[in-house]
Amino acid sequence: MTTPPPPTSLSFTWDDLRPLTDTPRTGGVLRSLPADFQVDEVPLYLPSGEGDHLYLRVRKTGHTTAHLLRELGTQLGLRPQDIGAAGLKDRHAVTTQWLSLPGKAERRLSGFALPDVEILEVSRHANRLGMGHLKGNRFTVRVREAAGTAWKAHTTLSELERLGIPNYFGPQRFGLGGLNAEEGLRVLRGESRLRDPAVRRFLVSSVQSLIFNRFLALRLERGLFAGLLKGDMAKKHDTGGVFEVQDAEGESPRALRGEVSATGTLFGRKVKPLTSDAGLLEREALDAWNLTPEAFSSRKGDRRIVRMFAQDVRVTPEEDGYTVSFSLPRGSFATSLLRELTGTDVDGPVDGAAEQASQSDRDSAVSQEEL
Repeated sequence: MTTPPPPTSLSFTWDDLRPLTDTPRTGGVLRSLPADFQVDEVPLYLPSGEGDHLYLRVRKTGHTTAHLLRELGTQLGLRPQDIGAAGLKDRHAVTTQWLSLPGKAERRLSGFALPDVEILEVSRHANRLGMGHLKGNRFTVRVREAAGTAWKAHTTLSELERLGIPNYFGPQRFGLGGLNAEEGLRVLRGESRLRDPAVRRFLVSSVQSLIFNRFLALRLERGLFAGLLKGDMAKKHDTGGVFEVQDAEGESPRALRGEVSATGTLFGRKVKPLTSDAGLLEREALDAWNLTPEAFSSRKGDRRIVRMFAQDVRVTPEEDGYTVSFSLPRGSFATSLLRELTGTDVDGPVDGAAEQASQSDRDSAVSQEEL
């Protein structure tokens, strides 16, 4: 496998991000129909049946979560902050998820109507549903125009189950045209004319994400994906505990067994940069765009694990390709797994300019935790 060249811009492209496996790819076409991409939210908890908040389990097709929340607010007379969601689901898919509303909205709920949106279940709970209150998502994806390739998908998935999946931020994080990081860099330099705080946060998060992706790509290029370096901040997959790696050789067997993985830094004022060997690699990722950790002092910051493991993976051969189903933990992008399977530019960015952040980008920015 050839090593991709260093990135030359701030735009998102899969070509800058090394894949994990050398196994044969299936090719194929995704999302020919909305039903080809199905996402079912796996909740962190189920509503108890009692409480001041109304919980709705909804199925939608052709709507972003943000658009659905706006319609609920308009039709039921609710403020945006009154409505809760655990995650943001795609427009070009059939998705199910839980939402929460103030209990007073129940008497008006029978009047709510939106094409291709169905309320599957209604319950009650004591608290409002918050962003991130989910275990993950279950995906069922049809890959078309790939007849006879189900065996290739099986081969690749066996490798991914053993080694894990690169936890890249997918193109969804980079907005319209995949160029939001360019405007995010202007925000960091004080050159942007945008004044909306939520949009500015979203654009800077695109820069954070781009640097994380580069850090992860460097680990893959140098055979460090499943191992650890001195100075890494490693995360335990079972408990979520994070610790600094002092003895990389001693800790690496646990990493190779899939018990712990390295994390990358989403830079901000409350997150310390990596040190030692891991710190050198991290600075190399920053240097690709002449950035320093101090540039992100306006953000809180966080850590993101470099690999994820899919659960309950199945491949079903189809006449024109195959269907793959799998579960991923929250914060992970299905595009990373699908790119490894198909070898195509899955969900590549659409045409557009960075400055013209779409409404869905703005809605995402409002809903995201500060990074």
